[in-house]
Amino acid sequence: MLTGYGISNSETDAWARRGKSMKKSNTTPTKLIAPCGINCRLCRAYDREENSCPGCRGEDRLKPEYCVHCKIKTCDVAQDGEFKYCFECESYPCKRLRQLDRRYRSKYGMSMVETLGFVV
Repeated sequence: MLTGYGISNSETDAWARRGKSMKKSNTTPTKLIAPCGINCRLCRAYDREENSCPGCRGEDRLKPEYCVHCKIKTCDVAQDGEFKYCFECESYPCKRLRQLDRRYRSKYGMSMVETLGFVV
């Protein structure tokens, strides 16, 4: 589980509209944390009512094309299945992850590197 991320009322309402059962808590199932540390529940594609994305670890056929071809998720080391999260890689944090983290910090106020520190 991932701790340290609260769930907003709008997120809880969105889950209820989608027929999801969810308790208000500070935990996120690790299957909804991408290898890079992105919390899939915070993504618009995941929260859509129609054609919602199953999250990074879900079936590719249900994801937006840009997620299927994510350069972090499809890196050679990740493809070998040597780790579940980027922090387990000897190159962590790699150049791609640092660039993505910088963009998400400035654009969304969220850090994948910090999120990965909460994964237990």
